This record gives sequence, C-alpha cells and structure tokens, in this order.
Amino acid sequence: MRGLTWDHPRGYAPLDELTRLDLAGDNPYGDVPEPIEWDRQPLEGFESEPIAKLCETYDVLVIDHPGLGAAMDALVPMDELFDEPVETRFVGRSYESYHLEGRQWALPLDAATQVSAAGPGVEVPRTWPEMAEFAREARMALCLGGPHAFLMFCALCSGDFLDEAAGARALELMSELLARSDRDVSLLNPIGVLDTMTAGGADFCPLLYGYVTYPLTFSDAPAWPGEPPGSVLGGTGLVVSRRRIGSIREAVRAHLRRLVSEPVQTELFPATGGQPAARSAWQGDRTLATLEAAWIRPRFPGYIALQERSSALVRDGLLARVRPRDLLRDLHKEWRQT
Repeated sequence: MRGLTWDHPRGYAPLDELTRLDLAGDNPYGDVPEPIEWDRQPLEGFESEPIAKLCETYDVLVIDHPGLGAAMDALVPMDELFDEPVETRFVGRSYESYHLEGRQWALPLDAATQVSAAGPGVEVPRTWPEMAEFAREARMALCLGGPHAFLMFCALCSGDFLDEAAGARALELMSELLARSDRDVSLLNPIGVLDTMTAGGADFCPLLYGYVTYPLTFSDAPAWPGEPPGSVLGGTGLVVSRRRIGSIREAVRAHLRRLVSEPVQTELFPATGGQPAARSAWQGDRTLATLEAAWIRPRFPGYIALQERSSALVRDGLLARVRPRDLLRDLHKEWRQT
C-alpha cells in the first residue's frame, strides 16, 4: 500500500515508526494485513497540490481540509468504510472540518491552529492592542509566507473577513505590526519562522501554526478585548482514494483505526514528534482554548487557488503600504469575482 504525507518530522515520523514496527513483526499498537510505504511532499505541495490528482497514485493520503471540495469524487467516504463512527474523541472542530455535503470524508490525524510563539523568558501580550507596543521591546516576526498572510487576516477577523469593519481593523493592525517586525523573517512560512526563532533570530511571533517539535513556548492566540481568541483551524486528516479500494478495504480500515486510536495518538505520536488530534492528548495544554474555538475554512472547489491569490494580495499590499481600506476593497473584489 502507498501513502502520502508531508515532509516534516511532525508529518512523517509517527507514520514511519508504525511502518518500522510492522516490518519488524512486533507492533505493540496492533497488527495490520500489510504495511504502508509513506512518501512525502513539501509543505507547499501539501497546502496546494490537488488531492484528486494525488489519489491517482496513493491509497491513503494525509490532507488539509480546505482541499476537500474539489476531491470528493476521488475519495471513499468514511461511512463506506466503517459501519459505525470511529470512537476517538477529537479536539475542537477537527472532525467537523472533514464533514462536507452530509458525509464524513476523513478522520483527523493531527490537530493545529494559529497560536502565539515565544522564546525563553518572553511573555507575549494577550490582546492585540498591546501587541504593537510590546514589539518596541522585543524582536517580533509575523508569518506571511504562502497562504499565511490571508490566514492571519482571517484570524484577526474571527473568520468574518468580508465584514468591512472587521477587515479594516485587521489590516490596519497587520500594517502596524509589519512595520515593527523583521520583514525578511515575516515573509517565511511557519516552519521558516520557527526555525529562525529557535536559532535566536526573533523573540516572538504573535500568530502562526504551532509545532510541538520546537523548543519554544506556545500560548493561546491574542484576542481583541472582550472577544475570544481568533484563529484558523489547521491540522491534517486521513483520506482514502478510490483507485483500488476493492482489494485493500480491510487493510485500510485497520490502518485508519490504529492511527486514530488513543494509544497511538497519546503515546506514539508524542514520543515521535507528532501532534495528535485526540482531545485527551491536549488536556492542560496552553493553547487548548484557541484550538477549541478555531474557525473552519471554506472547502468549495477552487478555494485553495483563491486562498493563494488572496494571500499574495494581502502580503504585497502590506509590503507596498497600500492603505488598509483600499487593500480591503481589492480583496473583496477578488472574492466577488469567484
């Protein structure tokens, strides 16, 4: 069987360890009819490569929920695989994010959302109005690479990014924060920003996707006064392609049940640098409140390309110091043309 995941230890290390145990013939997490050979794709491909195209090659894929809308014809829904729902309780809206048009298309494997990250001894403010002032004293970086400029904008709007007042407030703050940030670092994706922070190149980032593999302090996302923290749900899910499901159905069922089981999620994932989706693994975590409240992105066909265009528009506009309301007008125009 062939599987595809993303090229970061968080994405492949737990899967590779299960395959190693299967090949050794001594897997304490349960046997499967045959192992999966996992290939990897870069983070950028994971965020944008069409799932339906990848289903022509792979049996099981680790995906991001926004790509579902254009891929359903190539996938086996979970109700065709299982007679009853898988029992694991997943954190936040992770399970819901893979439910579309009345069917469940994936099982959550990994959970994540945008949170704040800080180096040793740095206590990040809890509200957005305090953030720009705090940046006078500490070296700040934003995370605007790839789709993340638009995703930060959405988080600051609590998902309501077509609202005029919320959008203008968000872009005004982003412009102010970027002016006080390390611009080169701010144009990286989350892995690049976290690598830079780990090497001592920045003190904090107010909003980016958290990675358990980094020796940094992750906390709830900052909030507007009187509002809950705004964030955009990330994480990954397991989907099954239709390409040869008739001959591997039982093996696929065994793999999915094992991957989302409590022992694998709460024991093997933390031990190998994974970031589990089971809610029990997040008890007591400093980012749980943000994860529980995170917004689910649209999943209609064409959303991924629109997200990329929107992010480039926001990022380029901020760098060119376009007036926030003019930038918001251009962004809304992009969405009206969809």
